[in-house]
Amino acid sequence: MKIVTLTMNPALDKSIRIERLQPYRKLRSEAPAYDAGGGSINVSRAIKILGGESLAIFAAGGPTGEKIKELLDEEGVEHRMIRIEDTTRENLMVMEKSTEDQFRFGMPGSTLKKEEIQKCTDAVYDLSGDAEYIVASGSLPRGVPTDYYGEIAALAKKRNAKCVVDTSGKALEEAAKRGVCLMKPNLGELSALAGRKEIFGMEQEEIAREIIRESKAEILIVSLGPRGAMVATKKDIQYVIPPTVKKKSVVGAGDSMLAGIILSQSRGEDLITSVKYGVAAGTAATMTPGTDLCRKEDVEKIYEWLKDK
Repeated sequence: MKIVTLTMNPALDKSIRIERLQPYRKLRSEAPAYDAGGGSINVSRAIKILGGESLAIFAAGGPTGEKIKELLDEEGVEHRMIRIEDTTRENLMVMEKSTEDQFRFGMPGSTLKKEEIQKCTDAVYDLSGDAEYIVASGSLPRGVPTDYYGEIAALAKKRNAKCVVDTSGKALEEAAKRGVCLMKPNLGELSALAGRKEIFGMEQEEIAREIIRESKAEILIVSLGPRGAMVATKKDIQYVIPPTVKKKSVVGAGDSMLAGIILSQSRGEDLITSVKYGVAAGTAATMTPGTDLCRKEDVEKIYEWLKDK
């Protein structure tokens, strides 16, 4: 399998719709919808939607872990579940129909033991030789050291695979110290990498160049939300700006974007073409309700628009 994704802190995403949030009252909701979620699991799911294949490695346990496995089976996503003793978290998204506002509740993750972490590392180490991309995305749960993605990056280099990291906080900073093929921070995460509270004006370009010069990443793709993405390499900096669409949800947009980029790269496309496809996928994900990811038909339409820009 060319693309392998690693999720250390998956979640069972539950979404419900109610008319209006009100305190102290028993609120009636529609039947909940369930999705397998958490970082790279969403990347693998989006790759499947876009017509590609990947192997999703994830650590999960308890009834919620089994439900995630069941949902991935239903979607036809190839996966390897590393069973852990702790029960996997469940996240909740509430859509208020009267306002179309979203309320997202993220629960604490599992706690992993040393031997469970080692099983995850071994699963990456034991990959077949055709693995070209190892995507480590999402937060790290309790028990996992903050430099774990850095360890995965080092392991990927030994295997001549390209490590892609999409995370935040200390996990991102530690991975950057080891050097990765591609990072996809947002502006807030880019600020943290530069040791700043915020970025003003076009400072983002100089900071990006500095990160590339320091070999923290070969490619830096900065997510700019509805303004698309900034792409930084040793050669230059370019922008990909999507069309304006009607936004229904932002859940899974970043994961869909990353899925489009890596899938396109694995097919041999040049970087800017891949980022355009990724931006199309991320933008398409904002057009779907709740926790739904992108729809392929929307991605293709937006991508066709972007190709001529």
